[in-house]
Amino acid sequence: MMAPARADTSIGGPPPVVPAPPQATAPAPPTSPEGQDVITVSAERGAPKEDPAQAVNQLSYEAVQAIDKAVIGPVAREYKESVPKKMRKSVRNVINNLDEPIVFVNFLLQFKVGKAAETLARFGLNSTVGLAGVMDVAKKKPFNLPRRSNGLADTLGYYGVGPGPYLFLPLIGSTTVRDVFGRMLDLSLVPVVAGKPFNTPYYALPKGGLSALDERAEFDDELKEIRESGNPYAAQRTYYLNKRKAEILALHSEEYRIRKMAEEAAKQAADAAAAASRNEGGVSAPSAPAAPAPAAAEPAPPALPAPAPQPTQP
Repeated sequence: MMAPARADTSIGGPPPVVPAPPQATAPAPPTSPEGQDVITVSAERGAPKEDPAQAVNQLSYEAVQAIDKAVIGPVAREYKESVPKKMRKSVRNVINNLDEPIVFVNFLLQFKVGKAAETLARFGLNSTVGLAGVMDVAKKKPFNLPRRSNGLADTLGYYGVGPGPYLFLPLIGSTTVRDVFGRMLDLSLVPVVAGKPFNTPYYALPKGGLSALDERAEFDDELKEIRESGNPYAAQRTYYLNKRKAEILALHSEEYRIRKMAEEAAKQAADAAAAASRNEGGVSAPSAPAAPAPAAAEPAPPALPAPAPQPTQP
């Protein structure tokens, strides 16, 4: 399967576990004191509001998983085992360096001039002293310029644009309407501004292929954990949406992050209470034939880690 969006949509840090709201099991239909059978009327669980196209997405997910298990996964593991770590890191450095203009433009759009200036300095240092990005000299002393990620989807989220429906697309994997739109514009920035050779397939295909291979190799452990969960599709969706939420939250001030996290915790508690109330309710009516007990509600997937927000520089 494809790994979630690459470095331009990830802001690092040790990931805290974001708990999923508890879900109750649907009760079996009760009987009246006289022994009469009753029918319990309860609401059916539909697609989650963040994933209205769940049926189509799940088909896409299963098809991609089959291809990944047969071809992509073994190739990625062979790449990780056969290619020395330093060489793989150099490849990643080059790809990240090619994305620095995208990061620079989006920090400007967010009016984070200091971070934009640092990103431009990183790009200049690594493109020259670092031999086209093979070495990340900018993050070392005396420069101490850390690698940051940014993109148009992050900028849209920063200004309050919601993610829109969740999607699972071939060749892309987990994404949302906002994220796929932003990524397409990001990828067109360098080819449009710089021209040849960046607007030719000789640049786009090797960069895209190496980037996807490196991502898949690095994502292998997380993918194994997702596949071992009770509902891999829902676990993958939870992982991606939590990760993206944390990445965009990290662009804001500490006070804003604390307030939003408190609001989210209150919302999750209210949703859990409402779900429990719905499961406890039900309308009963006498009936001659016995009604079969409804199936237990599908267990919630384990919440997977989302990157912790990083402190925002002034």
